[in-house]
Amino acid sequence: MSLTADDLAAAGLHFDVSDGVVATVTLSRPDKRNAQTPAMWHALGAIGEQIPESVRVVVVRGAGHSFSAGLDRAMLDPATGDVARLLHESDEAISAAIDGYQRGFTWLRDPAFVSVAAVQGYAIGAGFQLALSCDLRVLADDAQLCMKEPALGLVPDLTGTKPLVEAVGYQRALEICATTRMVPATEAVEIGLALAAVPADRLEATVADLVQALTGPMAGAVRDTKRLLQSAAEQDLETQRRLEREAQILRFRELAALLQPETSQE
Repeated sequence: MSLTADDLAAAGLHFDVSDGVVATVTLSRPDKRNAQTPAMWHALGAIGEQIPESVRVVVVRGAGHSFSAGLDRAMLDPATGDVARLLHESDEAISAAIDGYQRGFTWLRDPAFVSVAAVQGYAIGAGFQLALSCDLRVLADDAQLCMKEPALGLVPDLTGTKPLVEAVGYQRALEICATTRMVPATEAVEIGLALAAVPADRLEATVADLVQALTGPMAGAVRDTKRLLQSAAEQDLETQRRLEREAQILRFRELAALLQPETSQE
């Protein structure tokens, strides 16, 4: 599904690509603290499908003073809410709907690029899960993270459980979800949820510096390294050694092609 800028704006998103290599996805409902809707999730999925192959870094941010306050509560209205309507659907229909929502989050793990969440203010529920979908998270020092779903009688279902456990371990992940408490920026850094917490007026510059560093190495080297790291925890040592060898062969082949002198044309 290909969306125009107007389509994205209607879903509460803005998307742009600078210099062909850095894409920025902005949640653009600042009056609602960037609360999310199913339309936004589907639009995010469409961005993932049409992102240019040249993009090396994707930055996800929120307009205004909050990253995202989570699900728009209007979606839970029994009469008109898109999410509330699922309560009366079949198991198959509910599963299919959630699968469509999740696709707005899963594309951020693609090894083709590195994804970075720039988080200021609230990242609650769906907002927290969107930040967790990114490879790296940089927080403003006013950031507050919260997995709110259990307080609503729900579970986190937008692909946030796996990266949360990977970042902080099962015990801490369970405590964060089951208590639905706020995790402040300083603690998030301490427990491995974020790379850094910086003053809000330094967030943009800090992310820009990180993006510059990420685009320094060869694109293929970063891509293949990300793929190796993504699989490392699930592989035994022998399998991971094999995957490293196979990846390095590909790197050698690309480097050899780049170093090959051009044949003169007569």
